[in-house]
Amino acid sequence: MDNTTRGRARRNRRPTEDERLLARPRANTDFLSTDTWRVLRIMGEFVDGFEALADVGPAVTIFGSARIPADDPLYQTAVDVARTLGEAGFTIITGGGPGIMEAGNRGAREAGARSVGLNIELPFEQHLNPYVDTSVTFRYFFVRKMMLVKYAQAFIIFPGGFGTLDELFEALTLVQTGKVRNFPIILFGSAYWSGLLTWLRETVLPARKIAAADIDLLIVSDSIEEVRDLIVRSTYDAQWRAGTEAAAQEVTRRVLARRSDRDETSGND
Repeated sequence: MDNTTRGRARRNRRPTEDERLLARPRANTDFLSTDTWRVLRIMGEFVDGFEALADVGPAVTIFGSARIPADDPLYQTAVDVARTLGEAGFTIITGGGPGIMEAGNRGAREAGARSVGLNIELPFEQHLNPYVDTSVTFRYFFVRKMMLVKYAQAFIIFPGGFGTLDELFEALTLVQTGKVRNFPIILFGSAYWSGLLTWLRETVLPARKIAAADIDLLIVSDSIEEVRDLIVRSTYDAQWRAGTEAAAQEVTRRVLARRSDRDETSGND
C-alpha cells in the first residue's frame, strides 16, 4: 500500500466508539455526542453481554495472536487444547477473531462444546471467525475485557502480542489484588514465555516492583492434558489455588499498608 492509499484509508475510516470516548472533551451541545450519552451505550453493552452469556456454564477463555495462520503448528495445538477442554465439559470463549482465537473456537466446535466469540469494533475490519456459536460484538474494550474474565474459570494464554499481554497482565493484577479468586492463569508454550519470565525474575523482582509470590500466580505448560487437568482441578477444588493467590495478595496488602503508614507519618511532620 503506497502513502496516498494509506492516507485515503485514514481519512475514510470510521472512528470507533472507544476512540470517541477517549478523545479530548470538546464543547458540544449535541447530546448524542456527549459522554453522558455514551454512559447509556456502555450500560447497554453490559446488558447485552450479561444476557448473551448468562448460561454459558463452566468456561475457559483462550487468548493468543490473531496473526497465526491455520498452517502454523501452534494453531493446531490451540485447536487440540480447546477440543480437549470442550470434551471435558467446558465452554470455550475467545475474542472471536482469527489466529489462536479461531483455533479455540474451532476446537470447541469439534468437541460439540459451546463456542463463544466476543468480538471488538476496530478501525479496520475484523471478521468473526466461522466457528463461533454465540457472538457478541462490543464497541468498548473495557466492557469486552470484563466479559472475558467474568464468565471464565481460567485463562489460557498462547503466544501473542500487545493484546495478549494486555489480557495477561490484567488477569494477574485482578488475582494479585483479590478481585478474582481460584483463577488459574496458564501460559502455554514455555519456549515463547521464557524470556518474559526471565525478565520478571531477574529485572522486575530484584527491583522490588513485584514479589516472588506474584510470579507464582503464573502456570507454564506445554502439555494439553496437563492444562485440562489443572483447569478441571481448579473447577472442583476451590482451595487448590487459594494458598498461592493468598500469598500474592498478602504481599500486596503489606506493601500498600507500609506506604499508607509512611504517608500518614509524613503528613504529621
